[in-house]
Amino acid sequence: MIRLLGSYDSWIVLLSLVIALFTSYSALNLSYKISHSNGKSKLGWLIISGFVMGCGIWTMHFVGMMAFHLGVEVTYDAWTTVISILASIMASLLAFYVTMAKQVTKMKLLIGSLFMGSGIVTMHYTGMASMESSLLRITYNETLWVVSAVIAVIASYAALYLLTRFRSESKAHWFKLAAALLMGLAVTGMHYTGMEAAMFWCSTPEALDLLREKSMDLSLIIAVSSVMILVVLVTWTALYWERLVLRRMAYSDPLTGLPNRHAMNHEFDETLRGDQEYSVLFIDLDQFKLINDTLGHDVGDLLVKEVGNRISQFVNKKRRIFRLGGDEFLLLTTDLQQLSAESLAEQILEELRRPFWLEGNELYVTSSIGISYAPQHGQSRTELLKAADTAMYYAKSQGKNQYCAYNEELDRKLARRMEIEKGLRTALMLGQLSTFYQPKWNAVTNKPIGFEALLRWKHPQLGAIAPDEFIPIAEETGLIVPITRWVLDQACKDCKAWNVKGSSRLGVSVNLSANVFESRNLQDMVNDALLRSGLRPELLELEITESTVMYHAAEATEQLIPLQEAGVRVSMDNFGSGYSFLGSIDRIPFQTLKIDKLYMQDYESPSKRAIVNTIITLAQQLNIELVAEGVENERQLQFLRQAGCSIMQGYYFKKPMPREEVDAWLDGLSA
Repeated sequence: MIRLLGSYDSWIVLLSLVIALFTSYSALNLSYKISHSNGKSKLGWLIISGFVMGCGIWTMHFVGMMAFHLGVEVTYDAWTTVISILASIMASLLAFYVTMAKQVTKMKLLIGSLFMGSGIVTMHYTGMASMESSLLRITYNETLWVVSAVIAVIASYAALYLLTRFRSESKAHWFKLAAALLMGLAVTGMHYTGMEAAMFWCSTPEALDLLREKSMDLSLIIAVSSVMILVVLVTWTALYWERLVLRRMAYSDPLTGLPNRHAMNHEFDETLRGDQEYSVLFIDLDQFKLINDTLGHDVGDLLVKEVGNRISQFVNKKRRIFRLGGDEFLLLTTDLQQLSAESLAEQILEELRRPFWLEGNELYVTSSIGISYAPQHGQSRTELLKAADTAMYYAKSQGKNQYCAYNEELDRKLARRMEIEKGLRTALMLGQLSTFYQPKWNAVTNKPIGFEALLRWKHPQLGAIAPDEFIPIAEETGLIVPITRWVLDQACKDCKAWNVKGSSRLGVSVNLSANVFESRNLQDMVNDALLRSGLRPELLELEITESTVMYHAAEATEQLIPLQEAGVRVSMDNFGSGYSFLGSIDRIPFQTLKIDKLYMQDYESPSKRAIVNTIITLAQQLNIELVAEGVENERQLQFLRQAGCSIMQGYYFKKPMPREEVDAWLDGLSA
């Protein structure tokens, strides 16, 4: 027997090392995604990673075999070769499966490295067994055989350890490179150690002439090249598909499937030209928070999805819809010749007015839409969105369930609103707020019985601002709570001064916003004001609106009853202005009802007279004091007296006056 000694082509050896490193990095990079995926995607990344790793090990082995020259012709058995690649892929799959969890124990890491190492060893020696030659025989050095297996397992362990231990770190990229290097060394180190363990024998010298190497096996070259191309294609396709999925996730709203805010930004920045004509429709649902609060967020999510589906009916090649978040949608349209933005907005409003059937609930939902036009209202995304948003909020302020196109007047109103909001934040501290007082008059005794405290504000630049303008802003911003605390303190202090000076028993009433009840601070505010001023509780009256009773009955009752027990009076302001005012009387034990001034404005109407008479009769039967607001002439006074109402308030008796005029007015009455 003659032992044959082979040689290596150093360039092909280097190529085998590069292939091992490339495929190891590709496979480990893909396997890194296994622990960050769920469901079918996790299984998909597992299969792809195992396939790439297994094919990479197999390719490196046979490229290494092509680098080895014995000087004799060798062929390879196709079926044994196929078994070797399947063994490599299966072992890689098992190794990645065992170590795919986010937290990997040492035992799992050891099992995974044994699978990977055994796969490398099995593939190598099965590949060696596929070599065919009638006069050639292979034996192995047992020591080197064991060393090759140990190298494969230890290097695999080190590579998997780095991959699993540091894949969540900020420098995970470098650890993946180190793991790929170790895995590549495991594959190549095992291969060339295994080749060193192999001993090739030929029976007779004469047989060497029959075994002289003619050329490299063409079928092996084709197989290795095909597998390598397949590995590259699978890796590239998987990463490309992942980018597509991630892009879709980044630019899609997970709830509705519609393009999201990022997609909208991309549309503005990349697609729409600065001089292009198009319109922006900003769509916002009305009272969406109420649906979430009453029916739950699950129903709210279903509603948003259904709204998205309905608005999507209006999408075509020239219109795109985006969900910005919450209950906000935006529609971009460039087909201004075919259908005006206003007509499109009206169609959307009409579509959303149709009832929604969700979880057994029949919901009637409206929306408000703001419209801006490019380039009239701006060319940048910021300008157009600001304009559409401004128009949408104006539509809401006008009663909701309508659209509004942006114009310069809206911009002026917005600037004024922003100036008012900015000024409100410092008005209290700078002493710009003041309390005016309007008397409540007893038409029987022809004397005042008290005053209603009314808030006034003189802005240093804008001048006197009407309460109807700045109080809603104070409520939206939450500033109404500290302002109410100040008004209570001031009103109680002034009322105490009137009663100390005069002989009449005069009370004071203060209006309360629903925000005060939501703050849960009412009792502390009232008690502190009474304590600081020394005013008797029965001289303070708290006025709340009918809407507060309707929507905050529980909070109002809980906070008002202890105050009533202490002597503080409670009245319902603007009684009769709501659609269900008769049903709101018994929710809170009121001492006073104030008839809304709208009944005085149209008191000659038979229907209004009938309603006033009914309210007066009802109050008498319930033993509730009645105050009529908005009395401006003698005829109104006589009508109320004949109907049985004696307590009145209005310009006929006195307009609201500042604190410094009240004393002089009271002195004039007693003179």
